[in-house]
Amino acid sequence: MSPGLKIVFFEAFLLFHFLHKCSCSKLNDRTFADKRVDAIFPEISPTGSPQPLLPLLAPSPLAPFTNITVPKLSGLCTLNFSAAENLTSMTAIDCWAVFAPYVAHVICCPQYEATLTILIGQSSKTTNLLALNGSLAKHCLSDMDQILASQGAGNNLNQICTIRPSNLTEASCPVKDVFTFENTVESSKLLAACKKVDLVKECCEQVCQNAILEAATKIALKASDDLLSLNEQHIVMDHSARIDDCRNIVLRWLASKLDTSQAKKVLRGLSSCKVNQFCPLVFPNMKHVAKSCANSISNQTACCSAMESYVSHLQKQSFVTNLQAVDCAMSMGVKLRRMNISRNVYSLCHITLKDFSVQVSGCLLPSLPSDATFDNFSGVGFLCDLNDNIPAPWPLTNQFQTSLCNKTVKIPALPAATSDQSGKPIFFPLTTSHFPPVICIRFLVGQLSIGIVDDDLKLVS
Repeated sequence: MSPGLKIVFFEAFLLFHFLHKCSCSKLNDRTFADKRVDAIFPEISPTGSPQPLLPLLAPSPLAPFTNITVPKLSGLCTLNFSAAENLTSMTAIDCWAVFAPYVAHVICCPQYEATLTILIGQSSKTTNLLALNGSLAKHCLSDMDQILASQGAGNNLNQICTIRPSNLTEASCPVKDVFTFENTVESSKLLAACKKVDLVKECCEQVCQNAILEAATKIALKASDDLLSLNEQHIVMDHSARIDDCRNIVLRWLASKLDTSQAKKVLRGLSSCKVNQFCPLVFPNMKHVAKSCANSISNQTACCSAMESYVSHLQKQSFVTNLQAVDCAMSMGVKLRRMNISRNVYSLCHITLKDFSVQVSGCLLPSLPSDATFDNFSGVGFLCDLNDNIPAPWPLTNQFQTSLCNKTVKIPALPAATSDQSGKPIFFPLTTSHFPPVICIRFLVGQLSIGIVDDDLKLVS
């Protein structure tokens, strides 16, 4: 943020400061205690039951820093950004600068990728091409970044989401024009399977996904003659990568046949299936936990202290969905079991699913696709599923199984709203020692939203 803009908002902050005091009540100081129990991680105790807080009147938050610059476009990109203005605006909100790294896997990157797919798909109506050439892809991706950054999105989305100009081309797929595509695949069958995707059932029944795979395989086979002279292993590897590239062509064709909102729903629904298949957290060395929680667990306090310290490190990485939290718990549990820890240390140390999400207070994002929200009064935020302190599941074997289509795994449910919560926002602060902005979580009936303001202002919404 420019110094001048900071001064303006700082002056506005001073005005709000004198009119209202910050509405975030403090949690028990123990929640934010930073104690060193080993040389690796600081200890931040995972949340047990949230402390009851009285609802307080919140000050009107400052509006997020959107439309702060005019994008400098190359003038060489043929994509019609104006026709997808609502889509790009939503992407800028989903990838808002401060939030982006923490919601990258779940919200920002799926929305960013869907936007690019729809833009290219819609442009094929006039160009008859489902891919951009290398030079055009470079200009268009740069222009897209300029547009998003001008509306408040991060300026490093390509790094966060691993998007390169080559992702906008046909890559190794042999088909990129609409005419050849529609003469190769059963387009009516493909459209029928994906026109209306059941977001709840699709991930397991894979009706649309199977149709996409079938179409991608057919157009990938267009290059089969070029592979006859190669050895079999190389053929399999090359063909698999080619199918992945052709899958992008199929998605762009689908985006050209659906209106923008429907295309987004389909693409985000498909991406959620992929998102919920894995735990995005990185698990560092567990030797300290293994040493403190050996099978006998002679010292429960030492074991739980090590567990809480380790989990507190995971809480600094990213927000996760309900399903991802289950997978993260199972994945960590399997690693611990393989280190000869057979006892359920989650139960012993009261580790819950919420403890695997960013921040001590915990926030599990919905497993179904969701977007961040924005308005002039509440600012930018996103919805979280409200969950009770559901115990983290402990694996029964040393083998990991994803929870996505595992019907034996119970997905966290929304609790019933209590009478004193109905329609009254309750504020909980999150520790900010490892999170750039000051954050407050506002609990509403059946959901919560998280709003933030620039850390320099030290003002929460």
